[in-house]
Amino acid sequence: MSARPVKHSLTLRGHRTSVSLEDVFWREFRRIADARGQPLNQLAAEIDAARGDIGLASAIRVFVLKDALDRATG
Repeated sequence: MSARPVKHSLTLRGHRTSVSLEDVFWREFRRIADARGQPLNQLAAEIDAARGDIGLASAIRVFVLKDALDRATG
């Protein structure tokens, strides 16, 4: 497992962008999208639309953490 962020490409509403995420966050982000039966880019676009003034990578990390906490307490 790499603790260093790795750059990953995404397409949000037709525009290419990239996010730098640690492997553990990227894998979990992909798992959540798969579990929802949702394309990764679609889930990223939803997070992007709701993120406010924080960066996309941070918003994805928070989303992944909240999902994990919800599953742990749910």
